Amino acid sequence: MAQFDLFVIGAGSAGVRAARMAAQRGARVAVAEAAALGGTCVNVGCVPKKLYSYAAHFADDFRDAAGFGWHLPPATFDWAVLKKNRAAEITRLNGIYENLLTGAGAQIVTGWASVVDANTVRVQTAAGVESFSAKHILIATGGQPSVPQFPGREFVVSSDSMFDLETFPRRLLVVGGGYIACEFASIFNGLGSQVTQLYRGEQILRGFDDEVRAFIAQEVRKHGVDLRVGSDVQSVEKTSSGLVATLVDGSTIEADTVLYATGRVPNVAALGLDSVGVERGASGAIVVDEHYVTSVKSILAIGDVTARMQLTPVALAEAMVVVDRLFGAGKRDMSYEFISTAVFTHPSIGTVGYGEAQARETFGRITVYRSEFKSLKHTLSGSSERTLMKLIVEDATDRVVGLHMVGADAGEVVQGFAVAMKAGATKAVFDSTIGIHPTMAEEFVTMRTAVVY
Repeated sequence: MAQFDLFVIGAGSAGVRAARMAAQRGARVAVAEAAALGGTCVNVGCVPKKLYSYAAHFADDFRDAAGFGWHLPPATFDWAVLKKNRAAEITRLNGIYENLLTGAGAQIVTGWASVVDANTVRVQTAAGVESFSAKHILIATGGQPSVPQFPGREFVVSSDSMFDLETFPRRLLVVGGGYIACEFASIFNGLGSQVTQLYRGEQILRGFDDEVRAFIAQEVRKHGVDLRVGSDVQSVEKTSSGLVATLVDGSTIEADTVLYATGRVPNVAALGLDSVGVERGASGAIVVDEHYVTSVKSILAIGDVTARMQLTPVALAEAMVVVDRLFGAGKRDMSYEFISTAVFTHPSIGTVGYGEAQARETFGRITVYRSEFKSLKHTLSGSSERTLMKLIVEDATDRVVGLHMVGADAGEVVQGFAVAMKAGATKAVFDSTIGIHPTMAEEFVTMRTAVVY
């Protein structure tokens, strides 16, 4: 039986990072993966979704160009070309991940892995069953889409299928109100679909700042998404002309494709966790301590499978903490405060820190600064799109504890401000910073008038 210092189950973002960095530190490392290397982010998540978001934005760009004197022939969109080019890029990235692992000295085992005991992993490969012994086992199997049970469930698709739909959906029904649902609604609307989005709650993007939620709902509707809150599907039927969704109020919607983006659950099936005593919590998420150690001390878990914060950069950071603890000085730690994130809707959202309601609950007295405007670009483009920018300041310390933006390239803008906030920047520091003119980003350092409630 082959013996390793670290056996990683799952070659997504977290698993590859942990395996590669541990191997570079001299550890004997193996990583098992049954699917394409790179996990959700590379294959059916962040990367292809951002590529499709870029594709969708061209429709706006073509329209906006007229206001700047460009006269273009009517543009046409080729779904097959986009799929082909995306697939080629993902294949290239799969190869890079393989080279990163093998170049570092890690062994790749292709097959489905399960835990036999505290130090043994069994992998079902094409050649048969192989067993491996490891001092440490790291579970990094990520998450997977969750679709509820309802009549007609077999006719709907999850986000994993959206990139390779055989036929472009001229009518798309999106069910869900999280960032995945909102992003796909914007993307396919931009590509030319007639998109209806349903969410059973009062407002989309639960967990984000309430004003941001209301503002993006307004903007995506302006862009053409038929967003309906307080609405849900009762059943889906297949007909000769497509799919018919019957809603809880008895009304119906016809669609070519119905996408269910109603959440994700940890990918823990058939890992053998129960048999070895690894504790799991809600939705099967693996329970870990502050060092990502499970209830079985030799088994660790990181990334989406722990359901802490389901973001690729967070998983990468957790991987570095684990590697440093197992094969380094053990000084690296992980803070989940002031983690920036983006939602690639049209327009996009960038956010870091606390929403207004959360900040009031956490810090008590706060001051809010906000600005809403039409960007300089759209003074000529003719678009009615508006931008929202918002700062939340803790009164006791003057520290900026929340920063939010809805507008073009919001993620790119907010990333830089996240560094300042992580360093504890105050509103006074923001005020003393000279802005770059004319940009939207400068608004964050020129807001002087507080919101009066």
